[in-house]
Amino acid sequence: MDKKSVLIVEDDADLRDAYVMILESEGIDTKAAANGQAALELLQEEGDPGVIFLDLRMPVMNGIEFLQAYDTSQHPDTEIVVFSNYDAKNEIDQAYALGANRYVLKARAAPKELIRIVRTILS
Repeated sequence: MDKKSVLIVEDDADLRDAYVMILESEGIDTKAAANGQAALELLQEEGDPGVIFLDLRMPVMNGIEFLQAYDTSQHPDTEIVVFSNYDAKNEIDQAYALGANRYVLKARAAPKELIRIVRTILS
């Protein structure tokens, strides 16, 4: 991946596909993974994107476990956006401590907001 691409890490297949479709319709190169482990494997193969949208609660490897394994200090050019439907302060605080750059509540992120966030980060 390159610094102008996005990785969506989301276990809900319908949401994952919708996010990919929305971003790709705007010309943004987008990849997707169903959990943290699949995301780490994809990153090893393709390199770091400019943005990772990371769900917190997923099977196999959740968002916190992904952040622990990814070690954001080794990937300073990738911005991590925690993207969750849960307003769980402890998990969000832990994600920030592990290097997440921002938090977005999925239920409040309309497609235009998702695009605006990506364009702001990638510009």
